[in-house]
Amino acid sequence: MGRPVPCKEDHTVVVIAQLTGIVLECPDPKLLASFYCDLTGWSVIYADDGWYMLREGDTGSITLSFQRAPDFKPPVWPDPASSMQFHLDLKVDDLDVAELSAVQLGATKFEHQPDSDSCRVMADPAGHPFCLCKA
Repeated sequence: MGRPVPCKEDHTVVVIAQLTGIVLECPDPKLLASFYCDLTGWSVIYADDGWYMLREGDTGSITLSFQRAPDFKPPVWPDPASSMQFHLDLKVDDLDVAELSAVQLGATKFEHQPDSDSCRVMADPAGHPFCLCKA
């Protein structure tokens, strides 16, 4: 990793918080955790009826969690009246192979693809957008 980018005009870096996890709401945490385990190779490190948490190996510093939200409505993309709010970028070696594998795991490919030569915009089984990005 390189040097941190200064946050203030005087070139000082102020650290207030450290990102430790990302949480996605969904109707079925177990299903979505299983999808992302298969897609990333990460492991479940915590599970209960309404919450699943994944981490890369024993030393990964960021977790990816799934929280039950019974009234969850996935974002629509692209939609000028809505946005995807945020999405995950996942680095892959081969876009075609990764896309096929993701679809076999339950992902869907969005019809609109802004740059299919370097990135594929997909939706996980709950409808959250994610991008498969060429390494």
